[in-house]
Amino acid sequence: MKKRILSALIMAIILIPLFFKGGILFTLGVYLISLFALKEFLDMKSTKKELPEFIHFISYMMITLLIFFNVSAEHSKEILILTMDFRVIAGLFLTFLIPTVLYHDKKKYSINDAFYLIGGIFFLGTSVSLFILIRERGILLLTYLLLITIITDTYAFFTGSLIGKHKLLEEISPLKTWEGMIGGTLFAVLVAVSFYHTVINSQTSIWSLILITTFLSFLGQLGDLFFSAIKRYYGKKDFSNMIPGHGGILDRIDSIIFVVLGYVFFISIL
Repeated sequence: MKKRILSALIMAIILIPLFFKGGILFTLGVYLISLFALKEFLDMKSTKKELPEFIHFISYMMITLLIFFNVSAEHSKEILILTMDFRVIAGLFLTFLIPTVLYHDKKKYSINDAFYLIGGIFFLGTSVSLFILIRERGILLLTYLLLITIITDTYAFFTGSLIGKHKLLEEISPLKTWEGMIGGTLFAVLVAVSFYHTVINSQTSIWSLILITTFLSFLGQLGDLFFSAIKRYYGKKDFSNMIPGHGGILDRIDSIIFVVLGYVFFISIL
């Protein structure tokens, strides 16, 4: 527990100033985190099959392009409009599909490996880009989304520990319960809705805000389960031990990735 608390304090000391500063420092900080997340994603694959070094290299190149060039935004106080550069997306597909022919050896690199990388890198790169763009729109909006994730995770743990009896998906995450999921969502809705309505925009329909926050809270928990399923498939407890007491980067950002992606559906409302 001491190790977990110390790691959390160190992360807070590093990340909170970047969060408030925003701009290029925030972007570079999040980009660096995404590189470590990609490394964990590639290392997870290597537990069953080691990919060629060249594939590792182009993986880092492609996520860099996705983050810095694939998503741009025009935003105002009212709305955030996202656009995507299909040249980068086409490059993502071609860059990983062509080597399946060039290697011509499925033991080294196969079509399954290619689609694992295409899907994973597009997923991570797009999520990170959205995270950066939401911060550019405003620190308060990103705070609202982070509150949903943090409060949900925290109170799901405490509620599940205290009264949890009915397992949620034991084969994926043995400790998660329905009681924890419901408790985490209720507290997240209470805190995040209060924050948004009080600090960001009191004119937003309170019922719309409650429904959206509830959806995002559940979605974040599904994100946690999704990444847990990946770990179970590869027989791992954590994605890495980079953060003592917490696991890896992907173990920490699994929920917020899904929350950020889910927020896209409500850009015109919140």
